[in-house]
Amino acid sequence: MPDVTKTDVQTAVATDGGATPVAVPAAKPEKSRSLWGDAWNDLRHSWIFGVSAVLILLLLTITFFPGLFTDTDPIKGDLAKHFLQKPKLGHLFSADWLGYDQQGRSVYARTIYGTRASVAVGFGTTLAVTLVGGLMGMIAGYFGGIIDSILSRLTDVFFGIPFLLATMVVLTSFPDRTTWVVIGALAAFGWTQIARVMRGAVITTKQADYVHAAKALGASTPRIMFRHILPNTLAPVIVVSTISLGVYISAEATLSFLGLGLNGVSWGNDISDGGNQIRVAQWIMLYPSIMLSITVLAFIMLGEAVRNALDPKLR
Repeated sequence: MPDVTKTDVQTAVATDGGATPVAVPAAKPEKSRSLWGDAWNDLRHSWIFGVSAVLILLLLTITFFPGLFTDTDPIKGDLAKHFLQKPKLGHLFSADWLGYDQQGRSVYARTIYGTRASVAVGFGTTLAVTLVGGLMGMIAGYFGGIIDSILSRLTDVFFGIPFLLATMVVLTSFPDRTTWVVIGALAAFGWTQIARVMRGAVITTKQADYVHAAKALGASTPRIMFRHILPNTLAPVIVVSTISLGVYISAEATLSFLGLGLNGVSWGNDISDGGNQIRVAQWIMLYPSIMLSITVLAFIMLGEAVRNALDPKLR
């Protein structure tokens, strides 16, 4: 009989009355997953996440490596290539594939390079509002009292200011509107929602037993806030930030359309320029509009998938 003393066995009683030791592997206990493990498992089986992830990966590739998609200068124009020349849809990925604008610039090249500006503003603004709003919400929710009252009233004041109108007023003071200027203007008035979400999450989390235990053991306030509370309040903040990213990209395009956005290649600028020629050359504003819609939709879909995965009520 084989040696089974080094393995987990169970003894089965034979039908003839004799006891015969039979090696039966014991059932392995199922590994428990954390909230993030369960969320990742749900995301892997979500078609919404799959589609949005592919689109975002493509957008990021275009952002960092636009030269892989076109070798045409998006700024250099040739008046001989007037916008009344129809797009050559059969010339895939060439300069005249999507036609030219009124200054003889390639619409395809400008659409490709416009991705960099919009995605940079979206990610930069989201990072800024998440850091500022998250920190203010954490401080207000954890300390409470007079600190919470002051920060909450400050948040209410900024929340009551019209977002786009306030951003437009700020940007009019900057003749040279670079990417950092636009990010700063959007972030200055866009942090309030993150602050409210973080504050509510911190107020709920700080009542947990493990937080009280950490306080009883003498843990410092920064350690409690960043080691115990922050990891357990990130889920709602990540959901709001992901959805807001698409909103900030749309806001940048709106500002550029109004002439108060980036001074350079931008989807909003091209949509604004194409609006003057929409009756005779619809492609000037059509393709940047399509790219803008796809980008915003991709990030909203990603936020929806993340929300479904992290919300325990939807399990």
